[in-house]
Amino acid sequence: MSSLIQVTVQDAVATVTLHNPDKMGALSLEAMRQLTDAFTAIGDRDDVHAVILSSEGKVFSAGHDLTELRGAAEAQQREIFETCSELMLTIQNLPQPVIAKVHGLATAAGCQLVATCDLAVAAESARFATPGVRIGLFCSTPMVALSRAVPQKVAMRMLLTGDPITADEAVQYGLVSDVVADEELDDAVSTLAHRVAQASATTVSIGKRAFYEQLNVSTPEAYAKMSQVMTHNAVLPDAQEGIGAFLEKREPVWQHHASRR
Repeated sequence: MSSLIQVTVQDAVATVTLHNPDKMGALSLEAMRQLTDAFTAIGDRDDVHAVILSSEGKVFSAGHDLTELRGAAEAQQREIFETCSELMLTIQNLPQPVIAKVHGLATAAGCQLVATCDLAVAAESARFATPGVRIGLFCSTPMVALSRAVPQKVAMRMLLTGDPITADEAVQYGLVSDVVADEELDDAVSTLAHRVAQASATTVSIGKRAFYEQLNVSTPEAYAKMSQVMTHNAVLPDAQEGIGAFLEKREPVWQHHASRR
């Protein structure tokens, strides 16, 4: 079976590219499996400190491959949506931050993919939508990531109407972190990824995991958990190196790989 995913690594940054432009970056069952496998492999690499998720073709991703959903039995449908959920959780649980590089359209599960990534940079011409309601299939799994990224009323409007939002609206609502001119997208994402990769990989992985852990608990519980996290973080070699470098007015030398998980 041909690869629907391409992975390259340069200067501690991995780029995972959806390689099915003829299908408009569709998240077929096989594409989702290959993405999950690629991210899982990257998560085990000490030489990768940040990840870019991109796509070939005119759009970022048109979502699920509807030809797989048409006429499929319930067990087959379940496999598709559970595989999609596994992919999203793999991205969130990855030690390295994942940055979506978005051009064209990100729709349905494609929009879910953007919402799941830790950061997202969009070209000015990009659009985002969850239009499942228009074909009788409510975007319930995309809703999980979307509703955690944007305000409730914004999510419901997107889900109930299927109308797309612009890149400027997406950054205003928090779906993406940055919007740049179309011709600046490649450079902007590369710069951001390498900026992230400059930090201690140990520290970043601790922080990413802690960020998601504290989101859905009470404030007192969050402070209790994060006090423990910072205590653990503070005694690690990279934290002590960073503190020492700051006090001594020099650049830190990171070990990167200690206790990343």
